[in-house]
Amino acid sequence: MTKTVLGVIGGSGVYEFPGLENERWERVESPWGEPSDELHFGELPLSGGRRLEMVFLPRHGRGHPHSPTSINYRANIDAMKRVGVTDIVSVSAVGSLKEELPPGTFVIVDQFVDRTFQREKSFFGEGCVAHVSMAQPVCPRLGDHLEAACKANDIPVSRGGSYLVMEGPQFSTLAESEIYRSWGCSVIGMTNMPEAKLAREAEIPYATVAMVTDYDCWHPHHDDVDVSAVIQVLSGNADKSRDMLRSFAESFGPEREPSPIDEALEAAIITAPDKIDPALLKKLDAVAGRVLG
Repeated sequence: MTKTVLGVIGGSGVYEFPGLENERWERVESPWGEPSDELHFGELPLSGGRRLEMVFLPRHGRGHPHSPTSINYRANIDAMKRVGVTDIVSVSAVGSLKEELPPGTFVIVDQFVDRTFQREKSFFGEGCVAHVSMAQPVCPRLGDHLEAACKANDIPVSRGGSYLVMEGPQFSTLAESEIYRSWGCSVIGMTNMPEAKLAREAEIPYATVAMVTDYDCWHPHHDDVDVSAVIQVLSGNADKSRDMLRSFAESFGPEREPSPIDEALEAAIITAPDKIDPALLKKLDAVAGRVLG
């Protein structure tokens, strides 16, 4: 067993995590640029006198200044790794692509379809090439605890499903929405890629709670998606997400067993050691220091 440091990345409507003790907001420098905001450090009191160390990051920044495309995903994940985060829970607002997933439902997704095209998607590249497996992009252990936490708070929850990540910032056309439904996707959003890929490269177990705010634009009996309608549901979902995260923290606890994801880079780096670019090697100190030394 090792110490848990739980990282939470909050999406639209979730810009803070109240209830932490010994809290502080602190700027964390990253060689990949500026994270979305300062990181919110603190301890969450648990039953039996236990305490869970937590690090919260508002993905869009407080006040929501960052669009899905302009978010510096590499800096966000690097900063989390740099301060010792061992596991990440992502909380994200999404649209539903299925009738049985109405607004207010929380979906513990297990797959992603990445349709983004304007974002830096890897810490690796020219000078140090690595290929991590993304066959199973979500940590099932985190998913188990998240599902249980939703049920403990009477939150409508669906376990499993694919999250279609679009570039945005515009919402889907009807034709696009119908195509994604034909692929069998469950929800659609704009932020969990490349976030999930980068978390895997950083050897951090990752899971998503996708909070449904609307039916996208495919549903014949609901208005087309607009910001005002989404915001109405966001507020309720944000409150439920905080209750869910507290229950999750209680069951997940301050100690964790090792995960195979902790060694995701073990056989991923293909560049010969003498060919690795020294400048890139320096930037990879937090993300890949375990394997690159």
